[in-house]
Amino acid sequence: MNEPDWKGALGEAFEEALAYLQDLPARPIPSYVDLSTLRAALGGTVPERPVDPREVVTDLVAAADPGVVASGSGRFFGFVVGGANPAALAADWLTSAWDQNAGLYVLGPAASVVEEVAGEWLAELFGLPAGVSVGFVTGGQMANFTALAGGLHDVLRRAGWNLAAGGLWGAPRVRILASAGRHGTIDRALRFLGVGTEAIVEVDADEQGRMRPASLAVALDQTSGPAIVCAQVGNVNSGAIDPVAEICALAHEHDAWVHVDGAFGLWAAASPELRPLVAGMELADSWATDAHKWLNVPYDSGLVFCAHPDAHRAAMGIRAGYLMHSAGGERDALDYGPEHSRRARGFAIYAAIRALGSEGIAELVERCAALARRFAVRLAGAEGVEVLNEVVLNQVLVRFLATDGDHDARTRRVIERVQRDGTCWMSGTTWRGQAAMRISVSNWSTDEADVDRSVAAILRCAAE
Repeated sequence: MNEPDWKGALGEAFEEALAYLQDLPARPIPSYVDLSTLRAALGGTVPERPVDPREVVTDLVAAADPGVVASGSGRFFGFVVGGANPAALAADWLTSAWDQNAGLYVLGPAASVVEEVAGEWLAELFGLPAGVSVGFVTGGQMANFTALAGGLHDVLRRAGWNLAAGGLWGAPRVRILASAGRHGTIDRALRFLGVGTEAIVEVDADEQGRMRPASLAVALDQTSGPAIVCAQVGNVNSGAIDPVAEICALAHEHDAWVHVDGAFGLWAAASPELRPLVAGMELADSWATDAHKWLNVPYDSGLVFCAHPDAHRAAMGIRAGYLMHSAGGERDALDYGPEHSRRARGFAIYAAIRALGSEGIAELVERCAALARRFAVRLAGAEGVEVLNEVVLNQVLVRFLATDGDHDARTRRVIERVQRDGTCWMSGTTWRGQAAMRISVSNWSTDEADVDRSVAAILRCAAE
């Protein structure tokens, strides 16, 4: 067997990674390199001869670094991506070194057990019912997909239809009740599942994007048959939280399955201060979230929980003669997610929970929410700046007013200037028909100085 030079390649990668992370607080947030330059640096013909692994690493860093966005910075507020805390990142490196296939227990016993333990810890932190099943998936998209797949199996089973055997052709029509402010991953999941977006019955939402229970009650009464209600804990723009307790009560009266899309908002349940916002969430049937958001573990780290493990396994499970399935209570992860072979995602999540503890997770969530409020107060106090939402979690929507009345155009110009400036980075969005700057605070390293420096940069760009 050839003896590879692990130390050379991994040592070089460690030094380069450490240099990047140490430089992160001072690094400009966006990538300024153009597409043609990146293609020239990384492209070319297929290499013919072997290259020393250490040289491969140094060349890769030199070519890729200009195209790396500093999304792990404490001043990156675009989308809700968080960063990677040290313990989680270290565990993720070990995950790659161990290279376990986490699909079957027999291929990675430690990977299986660590997911079992981390899943139980998270269910407890979120206040979910005892015995919920958990799947470790790529992100919020596949978490919603998996949960809705389980919901489809269950509501159709109750209607007398075996979805696994009969498929959707000829099955009773399933209604999907969701608010107009739902995340796009719900629609995409329904396309993946073959349900289609025409199955969606849109339910009215209030001015903050919260589903109106009265409108849901009308929608449930007006149609019959199997149904799934999609609630949202953390509106993608405003951060608003649906009244989940009322939604669950209404839906269960109609024998409907309730799925909670809580990509970032579910983490409010881990905070004593914010937990009242999600009261009643535990009454739902399935939940989706992302650990790469507020737990700050590396990509990809989506999570799906299900109060009905049999439905979860019915939708995702597989049996084959060549596979060595568990027989003594061991957990085969492929029964709880859409992937057959995958990396052992649980190690990084397990490490993050151990490093932070329940108190640290609560502090992280509460601090980000407080920093979002700090953004809102400082920006709203400036002339010609308007905050459009009630800041309940980590989302702030900002509009910049123009003397000529074209507020949309000015808002988009300010966003573009801020993104080019490099001090911080925020995305743009459309909220209730208006252009807005969308600020998302979810990084473990963000502090008050980051917020104040970013506010100064935003106002400077707005004044130019």
